[in-house]
Amino acid sequence: MGLGATDAQFHVLAVDDSVIDRKLIERLLKTSSYQVTAVDSGSKALDFLGLNDEVEQSDIAEAPSVSPNNHHQEVDVNLIITDYCMPGMTGYDLLKKIKESKSLKDIPVVIMSSENEPSRINRCLEEGAEEFFLKPVKLSDRCQQA
Repeated sequence: MGLGATDAQFHVLAVDDSVIDRKLIERLLKTSSYQVTAVDSGSKALDFLGLNDEVEQSDIAEAPSVSPNNHHQEVDVNLIITDYCMPGMTGYDLLKKIKESKSLKDIPVVIMSSENEPSRINRCLEEGAEEFFLKPVKLSDRCQQA
């Protein structure tokens, strides 16, 4: 069964500091008519998802729509694909922040890495990653997930 052809388009947030890898993921997913938003860092992903605002506003009120500038809370993301090794915030750090969020914890997160380190893979899966792909990502990887 295809995803979302009759409903809203399946939306994937791709997070990778490498322009080449970001474009590759974007191209692979768009061949299946997915809507893809690509950002180059974990902090930009959090901004897009409205999570940075949620963290800042958590002391003020419980509702995620407190800030009038917090339009990102309305974004409906169905899947997050992130590189593991990025400057600033790793994919693992991003995964943890997403899984700690009340509003985002149910969004599946897929981690990618060019390094095959079993301890890293296990740690991500234990923290709640849906899948861990080794780079380079191939068309067959996308088909297994869809």
